[in-house]
Amino acid sequence: MTIILYVDEDAMSHSLVQGLRTRGIDVHTSLDAGLVGFADEQHLQYAAAQGRVLYSYNISDYYQPHTQFLEQQLTHSGIILAQQSYYSVGEQMRRLLKLIAVRSAEEMRYQIEFLSAWG
Repeated sequence: MTIILYVDEDAMSHSLVQGLRTRGIDVHTSLDAGLVGFADEQHLQYAAAQGRVLYSYNISDYYQPHTQFLEQQLTHSGIILAQQSYYSVGEQMRRLLKLIAVRSAEEMRYQIEFLSAWG
């Protein structure tokens, strides 16, 4: 199964989301979900419930919820993390598309991937 994405409000760039959608990627944002201003744990819970891999710039903020999910034997669909303002929209898109082409949704379950590894 192909990876589908949930982009939290920190990584939610209109250009990135539109570019991914134009290329056939199923992308849902925190704005679409009505979750702007909600806690990181709630974003992860929403993404997990929807079967979506979460994409965020909050590198340090998602380790604790990820660990809690694993400790409580809860499922999440995966997390992709990138450094804020480090990559252009085009570079983010290129790396995300590469990851999506190589990894399946099943392979992303319970995993954290760093965008930096997909250059």
